[in-house]
Amino acid sequence: MRPATTVRGRARLATRGLPAVLATTSLLAVAAPGAVAAPVPAAPTAATASTVADAPVPMTGAQLAASWTGPLSTRGRYVVDAHGDRFKLKSGNWAGAQGTYEGSGDVGDVTNHQADQKSNNIPLGLDRTPIARIMADFHALGINSVRLPFANAMIHDTAPVPDAAVTANPQLKGKTPLQVYDAVVAALTADGFAVILNNHTTSYRFCCALDGNERWNSGQSTQQWIDDWVFLVDRYKDNKRVAGADLRNEVRRDTWDDPNWGMGDDHDLYKAFEEAGNRILQADPDLLIIMEGINWQGIPQGMFSHGRPMLTPVRTLSNTLIDSGKLVYSAHFYAYTGPNHTGATGGWQNGETNDPRYQDLTPAQLAQAVDDQALFVTGAGQHFTAPVWISEFGAGGRGSDNAKERAWWADFTDILVKNDTDFAQWPLVGWMDATGRPNDNWALINYDATGRKVTVEDPGDWRAADWNKLINAPARSGPVPQVDHWNMLDLDFADQNRSATMLARPDWSTGNRKGDCPDGQRLTGLGRSDRRGLCTDANRPATAGGTWTVVTDERYVKSDWASGYNKLQCPDNTFAVGYSVNGNAMAALLCAPAAGPLPATGRTVWFDHGDNRPATGGSTGSDWAPGYYKGQCTDGEYLAGVGFTWRWQHGGVPDLLLCRPLV
Repeated sequence: MRPATTVRGRARLATRGLPAVLATTSLLAVAAPGAVAAPVPAAPTAATASTVADAPVPMTGAQLAASWTGPLSTRGRYVVDAHGDRFKLKSGNWAGAQGTYEGSGDVGDVTNHQADQKSNNIPLGLDRTPIARIMADFHALGINSVRLPFANAMIHDTAPVPDAAVTANPQLKGKTPLQVYDAVVAALTADGFAVILNNHTTSYRFCCALDGNERWNSGQSTQQWIDDWVFLVDRYKDNKRVAGADLRNEVRRDTWDDPNWGMGDDHDLYKAFEEAGNRILQADPDLLIIMEGINWQGIPQGMFSHGRPMLTPVRTLSNTLIDSGKLVYSAHFYAYTGPNHTGATGGWQNGETNDPRYQDLTPAQLAQAVDDQALFVTGAGQHFTAPVWISEFGAGGRGSDNAKERAWWADFTDILVKNDTDFAQWPLVGWMDATGRPNDNWALINYDATGRKVTVEDPGDWRAADWNKLINAPARSGPVPQVDHWNMLDLDFADQNRSATMLARPDWSTGNRKGDCPDGQRLTGLGRSDRRGLCTDANRPATAGGTWTVVTDERYVKSDWASGYNKLQCPDNTFAVGYSVNGNAMAALLCAPAAGPLPATGRTVWFDHGDNRPATGGSTGSDWAPGYYKGQCTDGEYLAGVGFTWRWQHGGVPDLLLCRPLV
């Protein structure tokens, strides 16, 4: 989400009133580019035709609804519908339900709200335009999906919205913000749009820096955050056009602490996202689970380490859900921010760093930065492979003369086109005054108090050509073949049980840290001394019904395939689907029965003195146990056993695998 600014150039620091030292340690992206130069002519009437020749051909609601079938899932880097056809997320953000109050002054005063737009904690525009017309205006933009932000406060708010907030939609009078949100979800999905629920904020406060919304557990516990998600998921689970849960917006540093990725503590976004994602999938197995990377870490001053990691940690620590076909990653890009730039202005006292902004990069540098921070995730056949949705990007349009931002917008949309990337522009809806001047010239559609509109397609908005280039870009369509998955298990700090079958059963290795693969996958690799594992469904051997076996000794060993070593071996016609450790040492193997007979001959794969992974096949181009030796069976093999020793300096860690052919 953009910081709290208006196009009239009035920037509000989210740290206003705090001591300067706190502002400099926590100010993130608080000042957007410059003001509108002059009012535009009065808004055209609804009948005025767009002068942009390459504008999208609008679909009706019935046409959009007929073009895809929910629920959505993923195949490799693509989102697909229920028929396996590519569904490219061409989205916009309909903001408002996350709150617009800037945190200072009278909450009832519109000038204390983002861009002088008081949303009353519901999606913007419902006071000005009937919802059916808003739907038609969304169709005219060419989008097929809407990211719909909300605040946790909305779920618990029992006060009805003011009648004035829904003047153009009197059927919504007397309803709470959540009930209005219900009506918006129903209207969008009835008109064929896919809806992505987005947990944007905890409170209704907007936006960024020290606003109390820095982490998912700012102002609330992780448990409350997850409970709110499950509540909302249960509310919409019968509507298969409610397609995804975007878990949290722009996680960033607060005054004293950074979020992290994989440290196992209360600030661990990796841990929180997996816990929430799997709870949501247990409540509704049909939803996409969307995970945004860390938006900011570090104190934004040159003497301190700082930056915008986004998805970079996923290279070596990716997420594993109980359904491997439901994970989507997301990232945000704005011209005035940068890989190591907060987006603030006003010098170091206000949190500005001397690092380049994205708008300062050459086209080649920008493309490299976007790939390094996000799009690398779409590379095929890795443990992190998933679709990437750029769920926020945008620029000030009508009236803006920011040359650098204009060049960035053209370059950035070129990147999205070239990579066939899913996207969501920020924001869709804003207000304008009676002269036609937008309150928020970043919005693609602005409505005045009488319901007149001006859109990106009307004369005077420089973004139109690039917006239409993006909307109309050639894209993969039609059926997407099934893909193989590789998913990592990480037992560094806790269990990582990803089998829905085993989650429904008692603890299978009491007192030990344990991990098991998502149902349909098998264990195919282990790291030495780091407790990491790799799962795959390559060649998809079917699992039979019956008992899953926990192996803690050598009772199933029939030949000495590792003389002098301790061995854990699965029973015949079963394959390893999980493992447990005590410290770093092997404790047990979890073995699932195969649907048919499996070969009993095989080979040993030693990795006590170096990596031993196949030269080709799954996840060989990515490191799922960085800094440690790894052993991995080929895609045509199953893992039947693990050898280890308690000799000096070995400590019971895995030294070799028994790999057997699947056929």
